[in-house]
Amino acid sequence: MTDPAHPPLRSFGRTKSRVIKPRQADLLETLLPKIALPDPTAGPIDPLTLAPVAREVWLEIGFGGGEHMAAQAARHRDILILGAEPFLNGAASALRYVDEQALENVRLHVGDARDVAAVLPNASLDRIFILFPDPWPKARHNKRRLVQDATIAEWARVLKPGGRLRFATDWEDYGAWTQERFLKSPDFRWLAAQADDWRTPPADHITTRYETKKLGDIAPVFLDFERV
Repeated sequence: MTDPAHPPLRSFGRTKSRVIKPRQADLLETLLPKIALPDPTAGPIDPLTLAPVAREVWLEIGFGGGEHMAAQAARHRDILILGAEPFLNGAASALRYVDEQALENVRLHVGDARDVAAVLPNASLDRIFILFPDPWPKARHNKRRLVQDATIAEWARVLKPGGRLRFATDWEDYGAWTQERFLKSPDFRWLAAQADDWRTPPADHITTRYETKKLGDIAPVFLDFERV
């Protein structure tokens, strides 16, 4: 668990922007308490106690507006999907999808995903998604990037052997940064065999709202790694 006296550098920017729409504000009050993950500061979280019959457990780190997370949950209703997002407006948006699609296999944490990972049991996840995280493109801010040696080690700890992690970005430097750090980790194997394997969206990918804005400096790349 994160030491409150020495918290890690924030890997995300603002946590709230525009005024939240009335319907979404109502869902924050009524639906979120029902599907919120237990408070990570209270101790370990065992996903199997949240959905004992779930076939697998997936985690999406920084789910943005929630469209990818919700679509995956709708496709795989026998899989428990945990989502962590510090941006309150994004959480409010995700709740709308959960409500409209009657998704009973989603649990949310409005906050830092690192706090959630820290209290998950070893080998408790089958998949992790990290889609278009804040790139922190200026060199002096690279230390704030989510992908660091320490977070890679933590993701290795919570993933089952054979579990997979997908990282996507539309910033060339962040793609190279991530590739370099995962390739030197003894815990992961990059699954790409040819360029199209990272240049073409995977068959099970759902396009995100951020992705359509094309704010980066390259077309999106998708790096899939396997826990060895």
